[in-house]
Amino acid sequence: MNSQTSDQLTLGVEEEFFVVDRRGHLSVHAATVVAAADDQDGELQTELTRSQAELATGVCVDRDELLGQLRSLRTELAVVGARRDLRLLPSGTALIAEDDPPAITPNPRYQRMAHHFGTMIQHVTTCGCHVHVGIPDAATGIHVLNHVRPWLPMLLALTANSPIEAGADTRYRSWRYRKWSQWPSAGPPPVFSSPDHYESVVDGCLRSGAILDRGMVYWDIRLSEHQPTLEFRISDVAATPEEAVLLAVLIRGLTHTALNTSQPPPDLPNDVLRAQLWRAARDGLAGQCPCPTQDMPIASYTALTELLNLLKPALRENDDLEFAEDLVSRLHRTGGGADRQLRTLVRTGDPLDVVGMLVVDPSA
Repeated sequence: MNSQTSDQLTLGVEEEFFVVDRRGHLSVHAATVVAAADDQDGELQTELTRSQAELATGVCVDRDELLGQLRSLRTELAVVGARRDLRLLPSGTALIAEDDPPAITPNPRYQRMAHHFGTMIQHVTTCGCHVHVGIPDAATGIHVLNHVRPWLPMLLALTANSPIEAGADTRYRSWRYRKWSQWPSAGPPPVFSSPDHYESVVDGCLRSGAILDRGMVYWDIRLSEHQPTLEFRISDVAATPEEAVLLAVLIRGLTHTALNTSQPPPDLPNDVLRAQLWRAARDGLAGQCPCPTQDMPIASYTALTELLNLLKPALRENDDLEFAEDLVSRLHRTGGGADRQLRTLVRTGDPLDVVGMLVVDPSA
């Protein structure tokens, strides 16, 4: 694989949010908020249910540009929501118990999915964060995908932000990941020998009916259907824009590093990787995480330090090293999003206080 320069590695981020009322319950008016918001810094749209809103940044090269767009788009949604007495909640799972499942957005594709997958559709309402990295072609994307797969558990542990659902501690730091895994196409991708191999697997999924269209390829990393990017879909929505950008620059560093190796990809069976992801979803940053440099799980922050050490040359070249080290140091002091959610719930016993701790400040 030829060496790639850092200016080729553009970034973009998509984030999903719950729109909730003052009592923390899911609102059915997310589409109203999206329609009224100004999306000049990116794109705002609805999602699978009427209680979700999504933002997508433009294509960014500079880390500060990415952070600025995420802050601006989050604040815009929060401001418009506040005018309607609604709030924007960056949590991977819904925090307050609901009497009824959230209604499906009246979109033909979503309605078809609801009919095809039945009751399951009611149990997969979650909010994630997707990071896009620019690639020149599918072959390059497959090369990167094959090499970065072993680090997926670390990326999941880093971003775990869904320990609570319906007011209760799930005992998982990323309950979103466990819920999302119900989709037949979700989970870690296999190692692919070529773009043709990738296409043959996607075609097989389509022919089986396990996916209805190519947009339902829900692997934790996939080739984007509509953009020349590799899309990382492993993560919960981040509690803060800064944490989303940390994820993005680490993914860019992993991509940069993979592009500059001609070694064969690590031999990691998908069943083993799936088991490692279960451990990462359970423990998050608070426990232990499987790490490609070790035979057994190690303390998650130690594994994160291993990742930073691996990526130092790429992070330094992209001018992301100081930012990444500062953010990791902050997380070590404050805990990840899941840790902060649980700390608030233990302190007050009221999941509405967790909502209040997380919601995006419209005055920011």
